[in-house]
Amino acid sequence: MSPSHDSRPPAADGSSLGAFLGTGEGARDHLTLLSGTAQNIVGLVVFVLGTFTANVLVSRAFGGGTAGATALGVVTLGSQFAFIAAAGTRFGMDMASVRRVAIEVGAGHGGRSRGIVVRAVAIAGCVSAVVAVLSFALAKPLADRLSDVGGAVDAMRAAAVAVTFVAVTYVYLGASRGLKIMRHTLYVQWVGQPLVWIALMLLGWQVSKTLGMTVLAYGGSWILSAALAWVLWEREARRFAPEPVDTHEVRELVRYGAPRAPAALLSQALFWVDYFVASAYVSRGDITSAELGVYSACVRVALALVLFLTAVSYVFSPFVADLHARGELERLDRLFKAITRWTVAGTIPLLLLMLIVPGPILQIFGGKEFTQGVTALRILLVGQAVNVSVGAAGFVLIMAGRTGWDLVVYALSFLLDLVLSVVLVSAFGIEGAAASQAITIICSNALRLYLVYRFVRIHPYDRHYARLLVPAAITAAVMLGVHAVLGGSAWPVDLLGTAAIGGVAYLVALVVLGLTPTERATVRRVLRRESVA
Repeated sequence: MSPSHDSRPPAADGSSLGAFLGTGEGARDHLTLLSGTAQNIVGLVVFVLGTFTANVLVSRAFGGGTAGATALGVVTLGSQFAFIAAAGTRFGMDMASVRRVAIEVGAGHGGRSRGIVVRAVAIAGCVSAVVAVLSFALAKPLADRLSDVGGAVDAMRAAAVAVTFVAVTYVYLGASRGLKIMRHTLYVQWVGQPLVWIALMLLGWQVSKTLGMTVLAYGGSWILSAALAWVLWEREARRFAPEPVDTHEVRELVRYGAPRAPAALLSQALFWVDYFVASAYVSRGDITSAELGVYSACVRVALALVLFLTAVSYVFSPFVADLHARGELERLDRLFKAITRWTVAGTIPLLLLMLIVPGPILQIFGGKEFTQGVTALRILLVGQAVNVSVGAAGFVLIMAGRTGWDLVVYALSFLLDLVLSVVLVSAFGIEGAAASQAITIICSNALRLYLVYRFVRIHPYDRHYARLLVPAAITAAVMLGVHAVLGGSAWPVDLLGTAAIGGVAYLVALVVLGLTPTERATVRRVLRRESVA
C-alpha cells in the first residue's frame, strides 16, 4: 500500500493527553481513540454487571451453595467450550477483518474492504459450522470426560449450537472496528449479548429449568448478536462504492488466518486450560464439583481485571494496522506508551479491591462456600496484573502481520500451562490451577514484549509509570483501613464501602499526584470550560 501524504502530528510527550491532540489526521485518530475508549468504559460496566448477574442467577437458581457452584461449573464448561471453539474456528478472520479494513480504508480503497469482509465471513462460517456439527455429535463423550454432573450432555449440545454464531459475530464486529467504529462492539458484544442471555435464560426457565436450557439461552444470545452485527456492518459499508477484489484475496486471508486460527484457540484456552485440567481431576476425587464451580467464579472475577485492557486493545488495533502500514512508527510508539499507561491507571483501583476484599466479591456467587477460592483468586490476579501492565503487545504483533510469532507465543504458553496444571492441580487443588495460569501469563507476556520490540521497535514503558505508585499506595492504605473497620459487617456493606471510599481516594490521589504537569493542565482547562458552560 502506498503511504499516506497527510501531515504528521507534532512530537509530544508520550504520557500526556496533549500527545493525543495533534493536528489534522492525528487529532482525528486520537480523538476517535479516546471516544472509543470512553464508550468501552460504559460497555464494560454493563458487561461486567451482566456477566456477573448471569452467573449469580445460575448459581442461585440451582440451589446456591454446593449445588449452585456445581451448576455454575457445568454452565461454564458449556459456554466456555462454545467461546473457545469459536475462537479457533473463525480462523483468524476477526483480526484479518480489522487489519485489512483499516489498511484498505487508510489507502483510499474502502470499497475493496466490502468484498474482503464477505470472504472473511464465509471462511469463518464454513470452518466453524463443521466443528459445530462434530461437537454436537460428540457431545456425550465430551461431557462424560469433562463432568460427572447430570445435564452436562445437554449443555454441551447447546454449546455446539452457539459456535458458528459466535465466530461470525466477531468477524463482523472486527470489520466495524477496522473502520475505527467502536460502538458496534459496545452495542453487540459488551452490552447486548450478556443482557440478551439473561433475558432468554429467564424465559427458557419458564419452559424447562435445566442446565441445557441455560446454555441454549447463551447460544440464542449469540444468534441475535450475529444478526445485529451483520446489519450494523452493512449499514456502514454502504458508503463505500464497490471495488473489485483481487482473485488471490481468499488465499491471502487464509495465509494470514492459518496461524491465527490455532493462536486464537490457544488464546482462549490459555485462560481455561487449568480449569479443564482441574475438571478432569473431579472424577478421580482430587477436586470436588463444588470446588470446580468455585474456581470457575475465581477465573471469571480475575478475567474482569483485563476487560478494560481488551476493550482498549480493540480500539487500538486499527490504529496499529494503519500506522504500521504507513511506516509511522514514532507516532505508534507514542500512542502505545500513552494508552498502556492509562490502561494501567484505570485498572489499579479494581486490582486493589479484588486483592483486599476477595471474600465479599466471591460471596456474590452464592454464599460463604465460595470464599474457599480467596487464595486462588489472589494468585490469578498476580498473573492478570502483569497481563495488564504490558498493554496491547499481542495486538501489536497481530496487526503488524506477525501472526506466526503470535502462534509460537501461544503454543509455548499453552504447553507450559498444561504441564504446570497437571503437576500442580494434583498437589494443590484449585490453588495449583491458579498458580499454573499466573506463571504462564507472566512468561508469555515477557516473550511477547521482546518480540514487539524486536520486530516493531516499540515498547509501552516510560519514566511516567512511577507516578502511578503513590496513588496506588494511598488507595491500598485507604482500602485496607476501610476493610478493617467494615470487615465485621455484612459482606455487601464491606464490599461497597471499601470500593466507594477507596475509589474516591484513588481519583483524588491520581489527579493530585499521579498526573504529569501537562495532564493536570489539561484537566484544569476541561474543568474551567465545563464551569463556564
